[in-house]
Order: sequence, then C-alpha cells, then structure tokens
Amino acid sequence: MTATLERAPEAVSVRRLLIGGFVSGALLAVLAATTMTAEKAVPGIAVPGPLVEYGLPVLRVLLDLAAVAVVGLSLLPRILGFDDPERTEPVMRRARPAAVTFAWAWAVLALVVIVFQTAQLNPGTVPTPALIAQYVSRFGNGQGMLFSAACALAYAGIGLLAVRFGEKVPAELRIVVAFFGLLPIPVTGHAVNSVWHDPIMISMELHVMGSAAWTGGLLVIMLLVARDRELLAAVLPRFSRLATLALALVSLSGLVTGLASMALTPGVELPGALLNRDYGLLLLAKAGCVALLIPFAAHIRFRLLPRIAARQGTAVVAWAAAELTVMGLAYGFAVALTTASIS
Repeated sequence: MTATLERAPEAVSVRRLLIGGFVSGALLAVLAATTMTAEKAVPGIAVPGPLVEYGLPVLRVLLDLAAVAVVGLSLLPRILGFDDPERTEPVMRRARPAAVTFAWAWAVLALVVIVFQTAQLNPGTVPTPALIAQYVSRFGNGQGMLFSAACALAYAGIGLLAVRFGEKVPAELRIVVAFFGLLPIPVTGHAVNSVWHDPIMISMELHVMGSAAWTGGLLVIMLLVARDRELLAAVLPRFSRLATLALALVSLSGLVTGLASMALTPGVELPGALLNRDYGLLLLAKAGCVALLIPFAAHIRFRLLPRIAARQGTAVVAWAAAELTVMGLAYGFAVALTTASIS
C-alpha cells in the first residue's frame, strides 16, 4: 500500500486501516486493562454492574479519541500552510465539517460519561437529574467533564462558522478552544496531595496536549493528505518536526507523572510497585507502547520522508497505521490508569 491512493475503493481501505487500527487498539487495551484491574465483589457491598464497570472506560476512551480528532483537524490549517490555497482548500473543505462532527461527539460523550460516573458512585441506583447535579457540584471529576463538554460545544459553534466562512475564522481560535477542552481531562484521574501537586498536574496537561497533537496530526494527515504526493511532500516535513517535539514531551511528561504519582503515594515503594501493583503494570504497558512508537516514527522520518520529498510512492500509510494502532493501545492503557489503584 502506498501513500498515493487514487481510486475510491483504495481510499476506503485506507480509512478503515487507519481508523480501525486506532480505535480497535484503544478499545482492546482499555477492555483488557479493565478486566485485569477489576475488583472482586465483596458480600454485602454494592458494586457497579458490568454495564458501568466496562461502559465507563469505553466511553472515556471514545471521548479521548474524539478529542484527538478535533485537535488534529484544528491543527491541520497550520500544518498545511496558506501559501497554496488552491491545493489546500479542498482538503480543508472536508476537514471543517468533520471537526464539527467530532466536536459534537466529544460533547455528547462527556455528558454521558458524567451520567456513568454518577452511576459508578451510586451502584444499584439509576442516576436521576438530581443525583447527577449533586455529583457535578461535589466532585472535580464531574466538573472537569462538564467544562470539557462546554468547550466541545463552543468548538462546534466556532467550527460551524468556519464551515461557512472558511479561514476567515482564525485557525488559532479553534486550536485554543480544542486544547482548553483537553485541560480538565487530567483532573478526572488521580490527584496527588503534596507540594508537588501543581507540577504533576502541569506535567499531566502537557502530556495530554502533546499526545493529542501528535496522534491527531498524524491521523488527519494520513486520512486527508496522503493521496496527494505534492501536498504530502510539503506537509509531512513540517509535521515531522512537531511530532519529534511531541514524542519527547509525551515520553518525559508521562514518566514524570506516573512515577511521581506512585512515589508520592504513602505505602508505595519503587521500583517494586511497578511489578506488583495494577497501576505500575499499566504504567509499564503504556511506557512500552511509547517506546515501540520510536522505531515507527524514526522509520517514517529517516527512511520514508526523503522519498516522500522526492514525490516517490511509499508505504507511509501502512507504517502510519501501525503507529496509530500502537497509539490507540497507549490511549486505552492511559484511560485504565486514571481509575487503577496506586496503593
């Protein structure tokens, strides 16, 4: 399979390969991790049913994937540039409506997640509007999700203006709103009560934003640009520099966040806890995924990019699909990490 796919059936196959690998990898990882970390029922203590136990992490990972798509589609105008509108505008005419669709999905999923979070906190009870409102008012998880949903809805409104007026609606505005919507997501995970709380939260935010920019950018370029050799030759080198920076940021911030969260938890001793705690095992699994991404990214940058710059056919889509599948696995493990017990 090459990066220059001209026939419609091949284009459909490319979409299935890229999106299918990304989504299935994320779902497989989160379901496997949820099964591994599931707590055994204790007689006399109510626990959430399977619908909530497995449905909540699945919804969370789908929310993350929708947010990644929005971020990637938001960054696309800056990656494409504005020097050749005759070539880039047809791509953006496809990207803008897609961004609105994914923003709506992001908002709806965030609201449904709040309902499932309420059900998780009140096992055996069907969430009512009063229970949901109480949950949101009392817990940062609910407030973070509500803010994320609000940002997604705001993005959808701005995105509709972009569909109507094109790049007269600044790409920077869409990028800022999309990243603002990501900011509350780390709040819905573990909190560390120490003087290092703020630095760890900043590290989490950088990790989430770097991951979304890297993954979303790669996904939309392969879906919308890869068939045009001329445009791909101009775009991929720009994105490659962004991806290299994101890889370094994601790797460093992920290790800092995970290890610091464990080290600052009373009763947890490193490095032993990495192998005898669910959180440690998931952290190793996620770190392994990031490590596996390095050779994929290096192959695309150092082996395929020179050929792409020369307008030659390459297997970049296949390599990107493999990279996105591993990224999906990492996202699945990341969602499981937010609920896994550290202690």
